[in-house]
Formats: sequence, structure tokens, C-alpha cells
Amino acid sequence: MAAVLVFLDNPGATLNKSERELLSLAASLGEVSAALASEAGTPYLDGVGSYGVKACYVPEDPDLGTYLVAGKAAFLAEAVRLLGAQVVLLGNSYEEKEIAARAGVRLAAGVITDVVALDPDGTATKSDFAGSYTVKCRVTTDTAVLTVKPNSFEAAEVGPAAGPRTISVGTALPAAAARITGRVDKPASGRPELTEARVIVAGGRGVEGNFAPLEELADALGGAVGASRAATDAGWIEHSAQIGQTGKTVSPQLYISAGISGAVQQKAGMQTAKVIVAVNKDADSPVFDIADFGIVGDLFTVLPQATEEIRKRRV
Repeated sequence: MAAVLVFLDNPGATLNKSERELLSLAASLGEVSAALASEAGTPYLDGVGSYGVKACYVPEDPDLGTYLVAGKAAFLAEAVRLLGAQVVLLGNSYEEKEIAARAGVRLAAGVITDVVALDPDGTATKSDFAGSYTVKCRVTTDTAVLTVKPNSFEAAEVGPAAGPRTISVGTALPAAAARITGRVDKPASGRPELTEARVIVAGGRGVEGNFAPLEELADALGGAVGASRAATDAGWIEHSAQIGQTGKTVSPQLYISAGISGAVQQKAGMQTAKVIVAVNKDADSPVFDIADFGIVGDLFTVLPQATEEIRKRRV
């Protein structure tokens, strides 16, 4: 049975959705261990144990969590060596992809990013060139390092909550590694994290600065609100909501595009969504080429009608 190591970058109070998906995928591949980049509380560790994790590798240096990618990559590589892991799984954020790359160099291991499916023999499926191609690839080295897109795998616990044993890992941190000097908590919106949301309602230039209809529809569906670069550059919504080639890459079950033309930069961030619904006044908009369902109409008329109908059906 393969030894699988899951890297968990920022443990919170409890496991988040993408972490649960990673651990479930790992359990389907072999015997699972976890590498925690920073200290975690008992509820979090119990949650990790419920996904079949028997051992957690933790940094000997309590300050490791204050380092950026270089320190975390060094810790991860050392944990992989101690375990003798054949498969290493990480999330798909920009930071985690850089950690994967740096750890891959240290381990002389093959790295595959943006994984959306994984066969039992280790063959990974990913999308390339803004979703223009679906690629199947496989690592040929002894250790495979994979970053996995959220919403690509179902999460399922394998046993009761139980804290795994911890194994301390000494790490020689790079002398020039950058450190975090301060943090500011982002105000809670009550909506799911954009990269983890199963439903996303995204707006572009066509919203004309008014995201209220999109927010109402997203709340009715329990989803998140995203945006194109045109909308974030205009200052209509914060840049953390940007989806696309220069923003976040998402893979929700349902992606509703409202007032977005669908240029290649936007497609790069959302084309792996399971179902795409496009609303645009321009019938020739490129977004309709990739949409599963298209509505030619004014978003300020269409979205409120959809929200009202959804709320009626939930009563």
C-alpha cells in the first residue's frame, strides 16, 4: 500500500472543505499521513483522524508558520523523506503550488499541478492552456507531488474522530527565507471561500458597478460572488474576488456568468466548472461558446427573477 502524505498549510479551528477532499482522495490511494505547517488544536486533529490519518508530521520549530514558501517547502520535503511517501498531495493555491515546486526540486520528484482527477495507477487529469486541452499525465519518479483543485473529489470520513500521533520534524530553514510580519483578518461575509464554493455567481463589466443582484442570487444558492478583472480594476469589488488568468482558478459545480464577455483570460479561471450558465445581452458574446446554458438578456431582469423563483421553491 502506498504511503500518502497530505500537506495542510494553515490549520484552522476545523477542517475546511478542500482539506476534507484532499484527505478523502489520499485515503483512496493508500495509507495516509499529514504534514501540518503550523500548530493545530484538538478539534482539528480529531477531524484529521476521522479521515484515516494515523500520524501527523509537525515542525520542530514553532515559528515555521511565520515563514513563506521556502521554509514550508523545506519542512514538507523533510517530512516526505521521514515517511518515505510515494504520493504527496497539496491544495491548488498559488502558494501551495510554489511549495510543491520547491519541495519537488529538493526531492528530485515529479510535480503535477491543477489536478482534477486521479486514476488508481497515478495517472492525473488536468486542464491546460485556459481549458483548451484536457491532459493526462503521470509522474515517473519514485515520489509524485500533486496539487489538487477544490471541488474535484468528494469528501467522506472513514472512521470516528480520533487524534493521530504527532511526529516532530527538524528542518534546516533557508537563511534568506521571507517571513510574515503581520496579519489582518478579512471581515467575514458569511459566504464560502471563492476557491471552495460549489456555486459561484460572477459579474463583469455588464454589472455597471452594481453587484447587488449577483449577491442576492449567490446567497439564495449558498454560493460565492466572483468577478472579472474589468470589474475589480474598476473598483466595484475587491481584487480577491477576481477569477481568471491573473486571478483565482475555480472549479465549482455551478458557475453563473453575468455580464462577462468570456474572453480567454476569464475562461482560464473557470472553464473546468461542471455546469456553466451565461447571462449576457450580447448574443455573440464568446462566453456562450463554453456555456452549458445561455440566456440572452439583461442581467438586472434575469437574475432577480431567478432569485425569486429559487426562494419560492425553498419555502
